[in-house]
Amino acid sequence: MSPVPPRPTAAPRLTEAARLHQGEAFLATGRRYDAIRPSYPAGVVDFLVPAGARTAVDLGAGTGLFTALLDAHGLEVSAVDPSAAMLEVLRAALPRVRTVQAGGERTGLPDGCADVVTAAQAWHWIDPEAGAGEAARLLGRGVLGIVSNQLDTSVPWVHRLSRIMHAGDVHPPRQPPAVGERFTAPEGRWWHWTQPITPEGLHDLMATRSYHLRATDAVRDRMRANLDWYLLEHLGHAPGELLELPYVTSAWRCEVRPLC
Repeated sequence: MSPVPPRPTAAPRLTEAARLHQGEAFLATGRRYDAIRPSYPAGVVDFLVPAGARTAVDLGAGTGLFTALLDAHGLEVSAVDPSAAMLEVLRAALPRVRTVQAGGERTGLPDGCADVVTAAQAWHWIDPEAGAGEAARLLGRGVLGIVSNQLDTSVPWVHRLSRIMHAGDVHPPRQPPAVGERFTAPEGRWWHWTQPITPEGLHDLMATRSYHLRATDAVRDRMRANLDWYLLEHLGHAPGELLELPYVTSAWRCEVRPLC
């Protein structure tokens, strides 16, 4: 296996065509994603939600992993996602939450309907200029919160794991997201934590990644073989062994600038 390349020093850039093409891979999945993808540290919501907030819009809500935290915080939440399969899982778990099948660039929700707009593990799937404009419209005045869970690739074995999984979790977590001129400069915070997971769970996690979802059967077979070799032979773990998978969560908070 070839050596692991160095970690990038800039945030990833997706063209609109690539964003749409890769994002389509999630349209038919839901239950596996919800079962294996991790949630978020509780402090993220406390950091993002302004005092007195009552309403929230969660863009790219998926199966509701972050939506659930907003709901538990006592907010009236509208969850927006283009995938019917993802929203089906969300509705089953969070029947009180309003769901909207739409992209983050055009939700169809009313002007000024939210005190906070969030995008957890979703901002890179949204056109940043159009998404920021839509968030500003939904807020009127309020807070945009952008959250990312990624494998902590500062840990050498995790960096190599991310390459085998084609996880894409190699951009620097302290690189602020693009939010345009309608918002103040993002203020960031970070959390380092671990997810208990087995080698079999890592296979399931890899299977929820866009690269794997769009790959051919031959490529998927090669990825599974490489992952087994790395975990069971190279690192010496046993099937069913509980591992601690390091993550870093970044949260960015910015406010709408008043229109002149």
